[in-house]
Amino acid sequence: MALSGLFLVFFLGQHFTINVTSVISPDTFNEWSHFMGTNLLVQAVLQPILIFGVIFHFVMGFILEIRNRNARAIKYKSYKGNTNSTWASRNMIISGLVILAFLGLHFYDFWAPEMNIKYFKGDMSGLLDPDDVNSGFRYYEELVHKFESPIRVGIYCLAFILLAVHLWHGFASSFQSVGFNNKYSKALKGFTKFYAVAIPLGFIFIALYLHFNQLPH
Repeated sequence: MALSGLFLVFFLGQHFTINVTSVISPDTFNEWSHFMGTNLLVQAVLQPILIFGVIFHFVMGFILEIRNRNARAIKYKSYKGNTNSTWASRNMIISGLVILAFLGLHFYDFWAPEMNIKYFKGDMSGLLDPDDVNSGFRYYEELVHKFESPIRVGIYCLAFILLAVHLWHGFASSFQSVGFNNKYSKALKGFTKFYAVAIPLGFIFIALYLHFNQLPH
């Protein structure tokens, strides 16, 4: 569970690095997106590994949640979880379910259309107009279009808030689970808390920027 979580955290950082270029340089975002979408190593090796990692992490989360609930034959007469644990740690399954639902929407918005264009329609060009080599790449235009709806933007922002909650406990506890405990532990924990807030906030900024930047002034 910890190792798959760390793998997904690494992917999240890589995904953010590419996406944040959409607010800095649309041309760079287009070029990087085209590379990731057409590179054989990424598509045939890394993408299946990522999908497996996502499925594995969530399945393990459900299994551990069930095991934890069934660990005590007799339930506590009185249980005050907030006395020795955070809300985030007690409700990882809730934040995880919200993230899982968001991933379904994200796959519907971006991954499924991309698979349809590339592998069913057979267009690997990445161009706005496959018949016009000067039309430019389509990735930035598609991204901006997805964030036209304030409802969709709101859903994305809510999901990223829950992602921050999930990472706040999960990222730090992953290192504890694999036995990382030395003089660097305090600094590492500080980094995980910073990452848990900064990366989701970065994604929220991207969504809001792309939404408001296209509204008429």
